[in-house]
Amino acid sequence: MMTAVLDEQHDLRDRPGADVSRSEQQGTASVLKALQLLDVFRDGGPVLGVSEIARRVGVPTSTAFRLLAYLVEGEFITKEGTRYRLGDKLFELGNQVSLCRPKGLRELAAPHLGELYAATGMTVRLAVLEGAEVVIVDKIVGLRTVPALTAIGGRVPATCTALGKVMLAFEPAEDVAKVLQAPLPRRTRYSASQPRLLHKQLIEIRSLSLGYDLEESVLGQVCVAAPILSDGVAVAAISLSARTHQTNLTQSTAALQQAAGRISGLLNAQ
Repeated sequence: MMTAVLDEQHDLRDRPGADVSRSEQQGTASVLKALQLLDVFRDGGPVLGVSEIARRVGVPTSTAFRLLAYLVEGEFITKEGTRYRLGDKLFELGNQVSLCRPKGLRELAAPHLGELYAATGMTVRLAVLEGAEVVIVDKIVGLRTVPALTAIGGRVPATCTALGKVMLAFEPAEDVAKVLQAPLPRRTRYSASQPRLLHKQLIEIRSLSLGYDLEESVLGQVCVAAPILSDGVAVAAISLSARTHQTNLTQSTAALQQAAGRISGLLNAQ
């Protein structure tokens, strides 16, 4: 996404007759670089030094230091000694996105996720699909549930997860084809690696409205997911996860599908 924005800026700069001054171009480029600095923290770690940030973004250390100073002044970044972390203001802004606002997906789903956890005792997740990745919107874990390593807001490959596959199954055919044509990531030895086999799975998942992950994302962990549908499109999905040797997922699918159906009804009633 960030690369596309930068390419668009370069096209604008080079376009004949474009009424963009050099100072405006430089200002826009600085803003985009500053946003890239923020993006580094998604995969780089919670606290980073200026040299590591500069290396990941591909800018001189002096440039990174200058832009970080602006972000610190705006309270988007907090400086701890010689290192930096994301500021609390970003948490406030993040909770204003549509998924998190009152009557948004997370708030509507929350009571049903709680009931599902109480009924099954399993790890419960709520997620949406972005391209070929799943973004975790919410999760519920307990002292005896499997570890939920992916943080809220974290991303995982869709093709390796029950959540991802159950949403992909309801995507338009052309979007599914793009995912199948790209290299399929492998998180474990059980991850789907053959497009034809994965496509067959998606057809079956669509007919059942249930998707399974049998140690495809994490060894020793299984998962089942159901879609949250709106006009035949999976706008989100919820899942149950447990250790392979501790559960029979089929015993909990009815409760999972009922919860997904109730959340779908609430969203469609808005």
